[in-house]
Amino acid sequence: MHARSIKAVVIMDPTDIPARLTALREIMKEEGVQAYLVPSTDPHQSEYLPECWKRRMWISGFTGSAGDVVVTLDSGGLWTDGRYFLQAEEQLAGSGIDLYKMMTTGFPKLEEWVADTLKEGEKLGIDPRLLSLDGAHTLEKKLREKGVLIKYVQDNLIDRLWEDQPSPSKDPVRVLDDALTGENVADKLTRIREKMGGPGCSAHILSALDTIAWTFNLRGADIEFNPVFISYAVIEKEKAHLFIDTGKITDEVRRHLGNLVEVHPYEDIKGHLEGLSGREIKIWIDPKTVNKWIMLLLKGKAKFHRERSPVTDFKSRKNGTELQGMRDCQVVDGVAMVRFLKWLEGAVPGGGVTEISASDKLEAFRAEGDKFVGLSFSTISGYRGHGAIIHYTASAESDVELKAEGIYLVDSGGQYLNGTTDITRTMTLGKPTDEEREMFTRVLKGHIDLAMLRFPKGFCGKQLELPARASLWKVGKNYNHGTGHGVGHFLNVHEGPMMISPRDQGVPLEVGNVLSNEPGYYKPDGYGIRIENLIACVKDEEFSTDDLTWLSFETITLCPIDLELVEPSMLTAEEREWFNSYHAEVYGTLSPHLDDAHREWLKSRTRTI
Repeated sequence: MHARSIKAVVIMDPTDIPARLTALREIMKEEGVQAYLVPSTDPHQSEYLPECWKRRMWISGFTGSAGDVVVTLDSGGLWTDGRYFLQAEEQLAGSGIDLYKMMTTGFPKLEEWVADTLKEGEKLGIDPRLLSLDGAHTLEKKLREKGVLIKYVQDNLIDRLWEDQPSPSKDPVRVLDDALTGENVADKLTRIREKMGGPGCSAHILSALDTIAWTFNLRGADIEFNPVFISYAVIEKEKAHLFIDTGKITDEVRRHLGNLVEVHPYEDIKGHLEGLSGREIKIWIDPKTVNKWIMLLLKGKAKFHRERSPVTDFKSRKNGTELQGMRDCQVVDGVAMVRFLKWLEGAVPGGGVTEISASDKLEAFRAEGDKFVGLSFSTISGYRGHGAIIHYTASAESDVELKAEGIYLVDSGGQYLNGTTDITRTMTLGKPTDEEREMFTRVLKGHIDLAMLRFPKGFCGKQLELPARASLWKVGKNYNHGTGHGVGHFLNVHEGPMMISPRDQGVPLEVGNVLSNEPGYYKPDGYGIRIENLIACVKDEEFSTDDLTWLSFETITLCPIDLELVEPSMLTAEEREWFNSYHAEVYGTLSPHLDDAHREWLKSRTRTI
């Protein structure tokens, strides 16, 4: 399950893309569709995809983790978010595919563009496995208004063209011990069935891969950086069913699942769903994760309860064992970060350190840590202007040498058996300018003010984001990404349903949620600044009363923040107290795990300001 490093990025010859588009258009004509949608997802609505399902990357050349492509008979478009605008502009150049910036004035939404581009009676083709029920509803409604039709094409058109398409992973599934999860499979199934009983459901379909891994206390290696495995699950009143490549199931896994779970071949999900559809029962379906193909199979006597899966909420609210594991792996990760930062400081002036070699060095330090399994995402290692590309990924073509000047940003994380980490540090490699110090300190103020926030239970992330942006807004600056995302427990580094973001759907934060705190500022072609720690949502004992529960955040990431970029005069007394207290905790917790040289280095980098 060891994740590959930053060099795993696929770089394609952009001249291949027009030829692929031409071939796609030929089979679109055969299928009788005037446009074809290639989403950046898979049958399980995954954010990160296994190599075998990276269809959007293959047809467009764009390698970002988010973005959907529509190809018509004479044009094409890619829709992606602000993290990837600069990257997409570079990778789409000469491809024949135009960039449409999501949530940006002047750019239509994908469904609006399709509705306006196609004529009445023309058809948009789509593989129904790649569209969630919510996504299908939105698309169908918008296109219906203009008389545009959808044709669900069962045989994916990209698969028909992709001659060297990789095969799915054969890596075996592994058991995650109850001592690490804090709850056994039987108890989890009991909780799920109790929730199912509320609306009177006899079956619950699980499609999102992290919900399946969590439910059965299993982990896999089918998707790089995400310890999940390709599967479906159906939880029924008396039996749970797991649909997976049975070659991945070891004897240990079979003993672990015992008589609680029946294991079936992955492709048998079709027959099982058709069987359910013929029964007069109610089935719980999560419309954001269950795909349209499943719904097409379930058209029969069954009725449906459409609501977010209770597993999504159970999984996001970490129990005491999971929270302690998350804290413990931060210590191991923090030690690796200290070793890396000290090494970087000494190595850069000597020359020869590049974005890629630096990220490889950081991975090597992490790999020496207890319970380390692999990276939690592809390291973002950006020097100067590359740091302004929010989700920059260095390649052989873009890799640059770090010099003893300017700003360097590294956003990285690890997967450990007891938790998942995600941390960003921005550091100056020389003497910072006044502007760099001001903007860094404004980002720091936002980071601290969110970390110190106390709020009544019931508030959601969208309502809590203001403190992180306020200092930047005062000078007319902003950042084009959310402030915080949920983080899984040895699971996906991006985990819902909660987030601290304008895109939040009104999900209140709960005790046990672990999120990132990562405001930033990006000057195109200049530098990028982001400060990211993980925070655990906890009950605020001081403010809470019998009538009202208050919540606050516990910062669990442990790593120094670059003092050379801080302008202390810009911090309030309360912000400065938090900053000094945080650095004291970093030193106190990490120093016993360091040798004398690293301990002295850390002491100087966590000194009081």
